[in-house]
Amino acid sequence: MPLAAEVETMLSALASLDLPPIETLPVDQARASYEAFALIGTTSIEVGSVQDRSIPGPAGPLNVRVYRPDTATRTSPVLVWFHGGGFVIGDLNSADPTARALAAATDAVVVSVDYRLAPEARCPAAAEDCYAAACWVADHHDELGIDPQRLALGGDSAGGNLAAVAALKARAGHVPPVCFQLLVYPVTDATMSTPSYRDNAEGRLLTASTMRWFWHCYLGPNGDPRHPDASPLYGNLSGVAPTLIITAEFDPLRDEGEAYGAALAAAGVPATVSRYDGQVHGFFGTSSAFGPQAAAALDEAASALRNAFSS
Repeated sequence: MPLAAEVETMLSALASLDLPPIETLPVDQARASYEAFALIGTTSIEVGSVQDRSIPGPAGPLNVRVYRPDTATRTSPVLVWFHGGGFVIGDLNSADPTARALAAATDAVVVSVDYRLAPEARCPAAAEDCYAAACWVADHHDELGIDPQRLALGGDSAGGNLAAVAALKARAGHVPPVCFQLLVYPVTDATMSTPSYRDNAEGRLLTASTMRWFWHCYLGPNGDPRHPDASPLYGNLSGVAPTLIITAEFDPLRDEGEAYGAALAAAGVPATVSRYDGQVHGFFGTSSAFGPQAAAALDEAASALRNAFSS
């Protein structure tokens, strides 16, 4: 189907600005540009409390942001959330509207994680940080007021990759117990070899050129694109948590997200793949720029999380 009308309008407006591709900017400028763009048109939903904290990480302290909905109890479920941004950009602030919305819609505590970024910290640094954060959340369940048996992992784009990798590490070590994965247009295959990379290479927010830059920053010149720490599609997927994968029709990452869903199902993992036709990478969340499908996808994700937490 064609692009959603709201998306077409947004992309035309962006094209008229003639902005430089993000991969041509110095990393610090790319990060500042992304944070400003990520918050355009978003709605900041009120929750019961928001607390910034520092926790131990594999290479030093990690910053996390803890969202407690008004309905939180001493044994609330918890979603550990990992932001997107190609392993290079993004932070707690760019993830803030989505984390708030998920906390409010699921009645779950959301812990958003500020993992190390590339190229300063290359693969598997981000994955190690995210797994360590998930373990910390489970270990500190009394302090956080959460039920460690109702712990889900989630993220968008690169954050979806990190959630998937953390779930594989959790499965291997049986810690923490993960009840569900929410993977939103996840990065799962660093080979960049799918048809959707060719079909959606240019002009629709995320480009193939930008993804090549992200992978260059994260893997470096000698990284293995098929290592499961980078590409969970090539890992042993048996026994990982049930999963919802959300994809967008006009996204270079569409096919690898859907391939990951098929691989999970082949490994005996309950997996649902939900494609949003007419949409592009980045549509999930609270921004009005993508039209009503953004809210619909968030509702679908919240419903799946509530079901997982109640089963």
